[in-house]
Amino acid sequence: MKPLNSIMLSGKEVLPLIEGGKGIAVSSGQSSGAWAAAGGVATFSGVNADSFDEDGNIIPQVYHGRTRRDRHDELVAYGIQGGITQAKLAHELSGGNGRIHMNVLWEMGGAERILHGVLEGTKGLIHGITCGAGMPYRIAQIAADYKVHYYPIISSARAFRALWKRAYHKFSDWLGGVVYEDPWLAGGHNGLSNVEDPLKPEDPYPRVAELRKLMNEIGLNNVPIIMAGGVWHIEDWEDWLDNPEIGPIAFQFGTRPLLTKESPISDAWKKKLGTLKKGDVFLNKFSPTGFWSSAVRNDFLDELKARSERQVAFSNEPIGAHDTSFGIGARKREVYLTAEDKGRAEGWVAEGFTEALKTPDSTLIFVAPEKMAEIRKDQIDCMGCLSQCKFSNWAEGEKGNTGRKADPRSFCIQKTLQDVIHSEANIENNLMFAGHGAYRFANDPFYANGFIPTVKQLIDRIMTGK
Repeated sequence: MKPLNSIMLSGKEVLPLIEGGKGIAVSSGQSSGAWAAAGGVATFSGVNADSFDEDGNIIPQVYHGRTRRDRHDELVAYGIQGGITQAKLAHELSGGNGRIHMNVLWEMGGAERILHGVLEGTKGLIHGITCGAGMPYRIAQIAADYKVHYYPIISSARAFRALWKRAYHKFSDWLGGVVYEDPWLAGGHNGLSNVEDPLKPEDPYPRVAELRKLMNEIGLNNVPIIMAGGVWHIEDWEDWLDNPEIGPIAFQFGTRPLLTKESPISDAWKKKLGTLKKGDVFLNKFSPTGFWSSAVRNDFLDELKARSERQVAFSNEPIGAHDTSFGIGARKREVYLTAEDKGRAEGWVAEGFTEALKTPDSTLIFVAPEKMAEIRKDQIDCMGCLSQCKFSNWAEGEKGNTGRKADPRSFCIQKTLQDVIHSEANIENNLMFAGHGAYRFANDPFYANGFIPTVKQLIDRIMTGK
């Protein structure tokens, strides 16, 4: 294999291996500090990061505000405190090696306030900001103000062109690299556009070559591209090394660091990763962000899928084929379905899915009473963890809502991601993000007999190319 040479990132020569940021405490100061100590580029999550009390115990993120706005302010305070805590921990564990980045989702609630708060409290400790989930135009200005590098996460040359024209050309000195996150291979939220088919994956090579061509045209020949999504063995990407069509390249690993001794996920989660088969991670559009996302198929996703399948269109007045009366709610308020859909609805009710909930698309979904109670409670408890949420209809801004009905086909993402990282065993009933290559844990001889490496052992293994 061609040698995997070091690369200049965020002002320092480092291994071209980046730890991918994973939200809600999954990429912690502990894991990222170890990654930086081994000479790579570490990324801790700046999304609702954990903070600790004087005894080293995690401080639960409990909300006391009576309004969403009050709870949102609490969330921002938790985010700033947690980000500072994890940055300091990563810095301490790194021993001054590698680089330390913070990952931020642009569409998370209070993103700019949290960024300013963490960067103010960690001057000199954070060397770069990785940012995706939306179009983060203002990240360039913020990074330049604090003299840290920024790394936008994009999934196409077109997206980067828009960012460059609107804002990034003014702050090119602080553009540390461009993260190409493949929408068919990466875990978590994916940047599929309306013209791309989630069921028809495209080869990342021509997409990245197109990105490099654009970057060369605007004078960014030496700015690295970071390939994210689907990277497992470097030897699989050997034709990308020293390739003028690709240019300076580094590789990001999001899924593989989950299965390390320093990874904060539960033993049950780690064990689950070793059992996955190809196809167990799939793209879905249940997320309250509105983005497609890739997660492990489990009871949580199966319930969401079944919930959406128990769905029929309705009208408030008899119109066309929707001429068959059907009563919903405790008062049996009359709506109109097609005769065929009424039969389906009555079948679901007979199975125990007795509660009909309206969606923003003039459809009804049918759920059991306990699921309806859970959905309603989660919507009421909303703390504004997203800039706008289709599940609760929260939105930042004066109005405080999206202007649309809350969508019961989705879920509270804050609740499930907090629970999956902080509970020891409840992995089947929570969202588990993972890349599509996670099935390789089961057949990679490196993990034989249940072996879980340290971060250093993982990086040494990656550097062999195998």
